[in-house]
Amino acid sequence: MRAVRDFINSFFLVELIRGLMLTGRYLFSRKFTIEYPEESAPKSPRFRGLHALRRYPNGEERCIACKLCEAVCPALAITIESAPREDGTRRTTRYEVDLFKCIYCGFCEESCPVDSIVLTRVHEFYMERRGENIITKPQLLALGEKYEEQIAADRALDAPYR
Repeated sequence: MRAVRDFINSFFLVELIRGLMLTGRYLFSRKFTIEYPEESAPKSPRFRGLHALRRYPNGEERCIACKLCEAVCPALAITIESAPREDGTRRTTRYEVDLFKCIYCGFCEESCPVDSIVLTRVHEFYMERRGENIITKPQLLALGEKYEEQIAADRALDAPYR
């Protein structure tokens, strides 16, 4: 009985007609295409894009030069050098991230005990000349200051899950 049914279905091209009906259903429905430069798709608060270094509300940089992010980075994209300050605390003198090496895994962000290094939602960045792929400490701090409101909002949305 099954063989007869399969023969009739293949003779009358039932699968082809079902496929054409599905295509026709979407052909006349409202399109859901995003016009990329003008519109952007919504991003999760956990999206991992460009790096940034954060500061405390009083303006002091958060990084304590523990070098955990450098140690945990699987791509060895982070380079840190530190020196003690006059008050005895240790701070970074050099903090660089090589964007060509980085795989945007977020391990640096998770390992940071003071929530200093973060990955922002920024994914539209480019390099025009050699050497621009390495982001230095002043550039990272500037990115952190520029996107601090967005970073804080993303951290607040993600807090219940951490």
